[in-house]
Amino acid sequence: MKLFSFPVATLEKAIHKRVLTLPSPHREWFAERWAQKPYKKSFVENKAMPLVTLVSKGKTLDDAEFAELLQDWDVKFYDAEEEVLRPLIQGDGLLQLMQKNLPPERAQALLAKLTERRPTADAGAPATPPSPQAAEPTID
Repeated sequence: MKLFSFPVATLEKAIHKRVLTLPSPHREWFAERWAQKPYKKSFVENKAMPLVTLVSKGKTLDDAEFAELLQDWDVKFYDAEEEVLRPLIQGDGLLQLMQKNLPPERAQALLAKLTERRPTADAGAPATPPSPQAAEPTID
């Protein structure tokens, strides 16, 4: 989904600055993971950079292209990650010029993407998949 090149160092700096202002439980959770190089790289490449791309290109793409890119971006966000990324959509700091002409419905679609399919707060517990019988309706 790389449509343009955005400076990774600038994005990392903006994320770090945002972490300093997070509320207490999110700040500790995110800072602990952000200090780990594999998490940091994965977060920037798979979550933050695609979001920046969608925000910047969301102004010029037609509805079908935007919807397709949003659909292809298959990621899950934790609460703290959502808190870190939400300002990038809502017009805080780093991306204000890019966000300026972003249609409100596309901004809402990006915000909805942040909140959908998020893992539960108790990430330590294994997720139990639904039973096959529960997933298929019975026809009598």
